[in-house]
Amino acid sequence: MLDRRAAFRLLVGFLVSLAVFLLFATTYERAVAPTAEFFLRLGESPAVTRIDAPGGDFEIKRADIPPGAKHPGVPAADIHFNFVLLGALFALHPRPWQGDRVLRLLAASLCLYLVHVVFLIFGIESLYATRFGEWSAAHYGALARNFWAAGFHFYQIVGRFAAPFAIWWLFGRPDPAAPAEARRGPSRKKKRRT
Repeated sequence: MLDRRAAFRLLVGFLVSLAVFLLFATTYERAVAPTAEFFLRLGESPAVTRIDAPGGDFEIKRADIPPGAKHPGVPAADIHFNFVLLGALFALHPRPWQGDRVLRLLAASLCLYLVHVVFLIFGIESLYATRFGEWSAAHYGALARNFWAAGFHFYQIVGRFAAPFAIWWLFGRPDPAAPAEARRGPSRKKKRRT
């Protein structure tokens, strides 16, 4: 159960993470898009996918879609809003800004970045496999359609919430082998009555 100080740290961590998310979301999207594009294009022959991140959406622009046609997209916040949850979880530690805690947060953020890249790829492949009618049926078999669509659906329902908890469990939770005092943080000594 959370004590009042931990609940306060959780709230502050959430608000700080939310502010970072709102300030840097578009910049972050522009870092995720080219990495996902690189891996998508590795599996294409010829490589036709381009991902733009104008802010708010990942726009998928294929070279074989006629000019002027509407380009599909994946809502960006659906992919990476869970950064806010990761930041809030790291703030639970009694000393979240200690040097090793910041390094752990950076390592956890890198892991979450990789999760975002993977599931952006799932989102785009899911669009390709299910939203282009006859083209989808011609290029994706039933197994591939189910794999990409189910993978992205899993991320939307469970994965985007589970990933920050799993990453925090690996990098951020207090060490169970540490003494109880260190896990609780500094305590105030009670004065003796005389």
